[in-house]
Amino acid sequence: MNAVTHSKAQRGFSLVEVLVAIVVFSFGVLGLVRLQATAVKMSTDARQRAEATFLADQLLARLLISNPATATEFNHMAGGTSACAPTGTASTNATLLDWMSQVTAAFPRVNASEQQVIVGGTNNADVTIRLCWKNGEDDLPHTLEVYNRVQWP
Repeated sequence: MNAVTHSKAQRGFSLVEVLVAIVVFSFGVLGLVRLQATAVKMSTDARQRAEATFLADQLLARLLISNPATATEFNHMAGGTSACAPTGTASTNATLLDWMSQVTAAFPRVNASEQQVIVGGTNNADVTIRLCWKNGEDDLPHTLEVYNRVQWP
């Protein structure tokens, strides 16, 4: 009789072991899913920062080959210093508007009035470009600010 009760106890104990193993495995899988989601988010952020840097560099190059006398036409929402909340008037410069269309095509949920380009300083040589974008509705804005001193030919 003792051997029979011992056998029944072993079967119940194996079921508990299986349940515990399933719970541990489930936590491991959930951890991997969260790790994957974080990796995708970080990869997206890095890609977007690289794209923003490329776009800012493109605008600086376009500004450099433009006429220095008309450089202030590149000013876009040039008032204020708060990221994603500039003030001022929008530029009507065709080169800047073409660049702005590239910015809006490259980023989700971009508003042209949140982007800022400031050309000023001595001989209009100081250029600041502030880009602002969001990944999702509830996401905090991502920003990139580039400052450069242009050497006119």
